Amino acid sequence: MKKILAMILATTLTLSLTACNGSTPSSSAAPAPESSAPQSSVAEPAPEAPTSGGKIGVSMPTQSLQRWNQDGSNMKAELEAAGYEVDLQYAGDNDIPTQVSQLENMISGGCEALVIAAIDGSALTEVLKGAKDKGIPVISYDRLIMNSDAVSYYATFDNYKVGTFQGEFIKTALDLDNAAGPFNIELVTGAPDDNNVNFFFGGAMDVLNPYIESGKLVVPSGQTEKAQCATPNWSTEESQKRMENLITSNGYAPNGTKLDAVLCSNDSTSYGVQNALLAAGYTAENMPVITGQDCDKPNVKNIIAGTQSMSVFKDTRTLAAQVVKMVDAIMKGSEPEINDTTTYDNGTGIIPSFLCDPVVCTVDNYKELLIDSGYYTEADLA
Repeated sequence: MKKILAMILATTLTLSLTACNGSTPSSSAAPAPESSAPQSSVAEPAPEAPTSGGKIGVSMPTQSLQRWNQDGSNMKAELEAAGYEVDLQYAGDNDIPTQVSQLENMISGGCEALVIAAIDGSALTEVLKGAKDKGIPVISYDRLIMNSDAVSYYATFDNYKVGTFQGEFIKTALDLDNAAGPFNIELVTGAPDDNNVNFFFGGAMDVLNPYIESGKLVVPSGQTEKAQCATPNWSTEESQKRMENLITSNGYAPNGTKLDAVLCSNDSTSYGVQNALLAAGYTAENMPVITGQDCDKPNVKNIIAGTQSMSVFKDTRTLAAQVVKMVDAIMKGSEPEINDTTTYDNGTGIIPSFLCDPVVCTVDNYKELLIDSGYYTEADLA
């Protein structure tokens, strides 16, 4: 009996040990038969979850101007559609310290690329050192960031062409090559710290200066230098005040000194000029030729009403789409498309650039450019 009991205990112990180690078959064990059913003892790898393309910081200067709201919203939508997380910030009402602080947060907050429309093109040198130290590429958007070697690329419209369009429009409207003249003109440009002013104002003056030098065009105020014609922050209020002073000091009025044209570099300054002239008694019938840029809604309404002659249309959807392509190329380790390698020197060297084409908008083509393209609706301009 003792022998039989010992044999039973030995057999039981052997079976118990085999059961405990059954999940690890020995090398001599026969392979398990194949089965189409999933094996619960083997964990299948989980499918990879979709990942973001990365976090992109977008810094816009202000929400007080329509065009920057559109630029920001277009950029955000395009980038998100391409799979990126977007940190979009507006710097108050053109507040430089706010923009610097926001950029610091973007740099420290995990943004892998920055798209920046600078308030002051020369005020970001220090903050962008942090971006360069972290290897974060920077695309300067529409306004060139100056004196910073952190800037990788520049995307904008052909801003010299914008100015030449405005100058050529005045030249044609007054028929300067054939009419006797002289014609009176005043000059209004934008923020002195915006590098684009050099191209807007420079392009226009390259067209108009020969007629000023010949006496065909006269600037009664004598204010022909960029610094004299500048408007801080592109402010409508500031341009209106300056135009009011010009009206008073030069006697401009429908029945006084004739004013034939006002070169305005953009729509916000143009709107201020028109406000001053309307208050002085001008109407659509006797308003001077007035230029603009951006096709802001109030200005397009004035083009339709006859108090503004033209605006240069820069379709921000086009620019946003191009910048998204540039960001996408950078994030994927390839070179973005550029079409200008000679024009834009920010003080540290030429910045590779992509220039989109602007278009002249007048009462004759605004429907095709702005409504048929879906940029605005009829109701927007009613």
